[in-house]
Amino acid sequence: MDFQNRVGSKHRGGGMASASESNVDRRERLRKLAMETIDISKDPYFMKNHLGSYECKLCLTLHTSEGSYLAHTQGKKHQTNLARRAAKEAKEANIIQPAVGPAKPLVAPRRNLIKIGRPGYRVTKVRDPVTRQLGLLFQIQYPQIADDVKPRHRFMGAYEQKIEPPNNAYQYLVIAAEPYESISFKIQSHKVDETPGKFWTHWDQDSKQFSLQFFFKNERNGMFEGMAASSNSAAPALPVATV
Repeated sequence: MDFQNRVGSKHRGGGMASASESNVDRRERLRKLAMETIDISKDPYFMKNHLGSYECKLCLTLHTSEGSYLAHTQGKKHQTNLARRAAKEAKEANIIQPAVGPAKPLVAPRRNLIKIGRPGYRVTKVRDPVTRQLGLLFQIQYPQIADDVKPRHRFMGAYEQKIEPPNNAYQYLVIAAEPYESISFKIQSHKVDETPGKFWTHWDQDSKQFSLQFFFKNERNGMFEGMAASSNSAAPALPVATV
């Protein structure tokens, strides 16, 4: 047999593979590599339909076998769609991916301030003239407060504080402003009415006074039992432990 006119061939050798044959061979090699290295059960885009064939939910393609699907995942179309999906999710989450290395959380440096003691305060019992709800008005003086600091507050449960033995009958109102020590007020463990007009705070920048007033829900007689009669000592201030 004459082989001399067959391009790229030699005696006892086949002819050069066509483009389609090279593509089939490449896909077969990719399929074998993927089956060895990829766990298809963890692929979120792999789905077996009711006809027994397999689908790629990302590319909307149909495959006759798992090997065919795995070969598809190594192809240009699937990889391009993966990159597009990742870019879309990053944009929606407003996440900027770093060029090199993992992202590092931004941690504000902790300032070591010297505490200058407790602030002066005044506590006054109040009552709503319409609903007859009982409440408290707190006025805290911060004459030496830092320029960029505004007093903060929060309510704390009895089991969060470490100063006194826990008692479910009480809760604590904590107010803090640097460089003063944080102080807390021990009050009855009743629900606070947070509707507009019943709970408000005000920071007077000129007089350096922080005011907070609230009313309790479900008014009951004897709500202020156990508190001193004087408005200045109705709710004693306590130092707050780190919780």
